[in-house]
Amino acid sequence: MHASWTPAEDKEIKDPLNQFGRNLTQLALERKLELVINRDEEIRSLVRILSRKTKNNPVLVGEPGVGKTAIVEGLAQKIIENQVPENLKNKKVYELNISSIIAGTSYRGQFEERMQSILKKIEEANDDIILFIDEIHMIVGAGQSGESSLDIANMLKPMMARGQLHLIGATTLDEYRKHIEKDSALERRMQKIYIAEPSVQDTITILRGIKERYETFHEVKIKDEALVAAANLSARYISDRFLPDKAIDLIDEAASNIKTEMKYIPEPIEKLNYEIAKLEIEKAAIENSVDKNLSNNKDRIISIKENLNHLKEEHSKLINQWNHEKELIAKLSSYKDNIDDLRRQLPILQSEGKYLEASKIMYVLIPQLQEAKKEIENKLSSLENRLIKETIDEEEVANIVSKWTKIPITKLLESQKTKLLNLASNLAKRIKGQPEAIKLVSEAIKRNKVNINDPNRPIGSFLFLGPTGVGKTELAKALAANLFDDESHIIRLDMSEYMEKHSVSKLIGSPPGYIGYDDNGGQLSEKVRQNPYSIILFDEIEKAHIDVLNILLQILDDGMLSDNKGRKINFKNTIIIMTSNVASEEIINRMPTKEEINAILLKKFKPEFINRIDEIIPFDYLGLNNIKEIVTLELDKLNKRIKDNTKINLVFDDNVAYFIATKAYNPAFGARNIKRYIQNNIENKIADLILSNKVKDDSSIIVSLENNDLSVELQQEN
Repeated sequence: MHASWTPAEDKEIKDPLNQFGRNLTQLALERKLELVINRDEEIRSLVRILSRKTKNNPVLVGEPGVGKTAIVEGLAQKIIENQVPENLKNKKVYELNISSIIAGTSYRGQFEERMQSILKKIEEANDDIILFIDEIHMIVGAGQSGESSLDIANMLKPMMARGQLHLIGATTLDEYRKHIEKDSALERRMQKIYIAEPSVQDTITILRGIKERYETFHEVKIKDEALVAAANLSARYISDRFLPDKAIDLIDEAASNIKTEMKYIPEPIEKLNYEIAKLEIEKAAIENSVDKNLSNNKDRIISIKENLNHLKEEHSKLINQWNHEKELIAKLSSYKDNIDDLRRQLPILQSEGKYLEASKIMYVLIPQLQEAKKEIENKLSSLENRLIKETIDEEEVANIVSKWTKIPITKLLESQKTKLLNLASNLAKRIKGQPEAIKLVSEAIKRNKVNINDPNRPIGSFLFLGPTGVGKTELAKALAANLFDDESHIIRLDMSEYMEKHSVSKLIGSPPGYIGYDDNGGQLSEKVRQNPYSIILFDEIEKAHIDVLNILLQILDDGMLSDNKGRKINFKNTIIIMTSNVASEEIINRMPTKEEINAILLKKFKPEFINRIDEIIPFDYLGLNNIKEIVTLELDKLNKRIKDNTKINLVFDDNVAYFIATKAYNPAFGARNIKRYIQNNIENKIADLILSNKVKDDSSIIVSLENNDLSVELQQEN
């Protein structure tokens, strides 16, 4: 005797649509869906296709975050408000959850039974149900098991062909191409609607429409400037996501940030708590000490008690003010919530012909609540020295963008302005003999910081020309040290590693089909994705293969680069610095003219590459005076290193720097010999002195000139 067993829960599913999905029209009726703003054209396209005789199954195709699901929710709201054609009135929109249908189907036939119960329910509804499947590409292959090739797509096709099923799908362009287009029978039963990314202006309109819901939820006030900033900043700086989703997320996180701060004890109260606790501990310590009866201790206790009384009185006032502000904000939030509820009821009552109730809401209840709301707002604005900040402005949104992207776009503090104004002089302290290069680089940075540079190109692109050792790479490091307070904050690519044609894959990742395609990506593209505000140094650019340089064309022109997976990498917040030894011989002999330099460059680089560079800067060869200044800098660095590590003071005679400059100077090698000379003639001798245990802490080592040679000796104690 054979027995079959089916779990009791699957024997008879009474309401499969509610069990495996959710009723969007019911949620719209209960006002649990978000408002859908400025998507009327897309909803109209959806309605038009649903009203067709054949191919009445629209599929919304677009990038993630452009509002595909929101458009379907907007349709559900239109149905509730009776703002649809007669053929769609009183329809129910159900969103089906594919994963919940498949979950728990451990026995063969269980999945098919669930799907059949759903389809039967739709058939029995006599065309009153519209089915919505988000991520509709999942229906292809979903539910297949073992030898059976039956999936959800194949189970839906017959009803779609007979016109018994109204199906709305939503998916991305990539998933549609990978899954839906491969199943031609499924594709021809559907009508594609492309959902484009809204413009910045449309996004601002959407944000203004949903502003009150977010204000009510977070109990904050969102300024209009914050909405405009969210749309503009997200469009400019967040390139791997799409509007309006990224702008909405900015507002949501900024509001959440303020809401979190509001829940904490305000800083003035926290400071008072600390002061009170400190005095209480001191008072207890004195009272418990054996010397408590001494006159000065008695006086101190009296003083502490007076201070405590004053601080506790101040503390009590601040607590009362804090509670009062919280109470007003809670009332304001309640009024906003009530107004929002009434506004959502209004179109439903009008569509049902209940004009008396609708007019009462429109002309009596809402004006009363708005008046009460305005009164609370006036009370809040009249308060002096507010403890709770409940307003979101442009600065708050900019802070969130900076956290997400690591790009400093917040308003410049006075200290930062001073730093930028002094950028050229600060660079000149470290880079000697190159005033023109310093001037051009610092001007590009300043233009960017005040947002007047071209937003569609990198901050600046420079080609540094000149012989070795004149400060080309050092200027890039000095710039990183001034902008980021860390000279290692630089993406450095030695172009001698890119001499082969195929080495372009190192920069942007291996192409499809090659080893490494699914790995971490390119050395350049991945680093810029993680740190979009960077200095990128292409060292010795002339050594790279000419085809490798071709990928720089779109970076220099549009500030964008596509990696091996087709992702757009944003270079608009980078500083591109390329160094080259081209024309170095000419520069050593005499500084060539701009025309002569261009003629030399055209022999090595393509015209379209040269034409895209902002500034071509020839670095002058270093004279003896420049070398002497660099020697002084290197000796100061050495002194600092020794002080930090050994507590020994290094003293140099005045003529030491000039002597080293004359000995180490070679026009062909620039300043590179200086470090080697100091290392061989000073550092080695200091190391010998320290290892011989002759040097004690806080003693001095004298570096002087004796018999036309450097002398390194321990200072004799008097």
